[in-house]
Amino acid sequence: MPAESPVNISPPLNESRSRSLQLLGIFSGFTAGAWLGAAEAPTKLVSIGISPVAISLIMVAGVFLARWSLPALVLGTSSVRADVRRAPHLVLWALLAGCLWAVANTLTIFAIRDVGLSIAFPLWNSNSLIGILWGFLLFNELRQAGWKRWAGVVGGTAVLCVGGAMLAIASASQNTSGHAMTGIGAALGAGVLWGTMYIPYRKAYLTGMNPLSFVTFFTFGELGMMGTLALVYTGAAPLWHELQAARGVIFWLMLGGFVWVIGDLFQQYAAKYVGISRGIPLSNTNQLWGLLWGILVFGELQGKSHLTYLQVIGGSLLMILGVAAIAASSATGKEQLRWKEAARRESTRYGVPLDYVEARFEGRQAASEVHPRRTLLDWLLVLLATSILAWFATTARVPELSIRWKPALALAVASLLLMILCARKLWRTTRFH
Repeated sequence: MPAESPVNISPPLNESRSRSLQLLGIFSGFTAGAWLGAAEAPTKLVSIGISPVAISLIMVAGVFLARWSLPALVLGTSSVRADVRRAPHLVLWALLAGCLWAVANTLTIFAIRDVGLSIAFPLWNSNSLIGILWGFLLFNELRQAGWKRWAGVVGGTAVLCVGGAMLAIASASQNTSGHAMTGIGAALGAGVLWGTMYIPYRKAYLTGMNPLSFVTFFTFGELGMMGTLALVYTGAAPLWHELQAARGVIFWLMLGGFVWVIGDLFQQYAAKYVGISRGIPLSNTNQLWGLLWGILVFGELQGKSHLTYLQVIGGSLLMILGVAAIAASSATGKEQLRWKEAARRESTRYGVPLDYVEARFEGRQAASEVHPRRTLLDWLLVLLATSILAWFATTARVPELSIRWKPALALAVASLLLMILCARKLWRTTRFH
């Protein structure tokens, strides 16, 4: 590979534009946390006898529907095809990322079954530590960032570890399922896989691919891997019988998949504009939302000792402080130059036009691009996804769970408000590029 020289790299963005994109990435990360936290609520159905594998498979089916229909609705499939023509190699990376996600998502459901939602969430959010490592090693993140930003990231990481350890101790000593350590291992394993999954994410966005395009092919890896896992783990006939038995709650699980995709899209924009070493911790504010859903809506810690409450809440607050320290360590102009070096490397390696890479790096459309438009196919995809969900809604029943509906409604409204505000900001600043 030819030597990289900063001389051939365009200068960093002007200060105003750079600050705007950084704030947009931070806002996207926090919005992602709200929706990713809400998406895990339907996995509580594991407590009424549905297996983790069946739950994960149904959720991935909902994810599959959303990952095609939402991009078609927002920009149109013509934008997806244009991105693939410029960077076809990213289709393989997207498939790989989808496979990693499917395995990790299945592990999280085992973790929820064994240690509960409010405890499992912060443990699998160890993916932020893996993301920081990969961001530094592979994509020049935190290079020439200055000692204050290094201190923020390293200090925040240390606090994240301490908070996670507190939660692990709480779950191991207080959980009554008999499988606490299995649940802890499953949550931590999911964290490792999700942290590694962000390597394809960052490669895609340094190269210029739109997040809406990347997730479209991501979902084939998800569905293919999850289908394989379900057949191998359960067997075809038992799996079919289990899906038939779960007919009344399929709608809720597929809806959870839709909600997860919305959160993941905002997470993708966070990774694009502030990098994976910062974007992942920001979206990991989902631990706070998971804690709220677990305690306020499902009453997970009801009847536990005061010590357990102190350990779980204290550990979560510590992890939030760590996330805040990392979020405050925004990228400087010098570090952004190193990001551009990594982007140029990807452009050279895969033959992607440099003007396209740089335009997308700055959140704008390249001069050579044709403005995307929606076609009849796009509206048919949206109609198909809506019809499938509506059909399963007609067979849905209210799950036999102890649910507090007022807190659930309040959390849902807060998440919806964040989505509207952040989507509006994304459109005004980048037109979703």
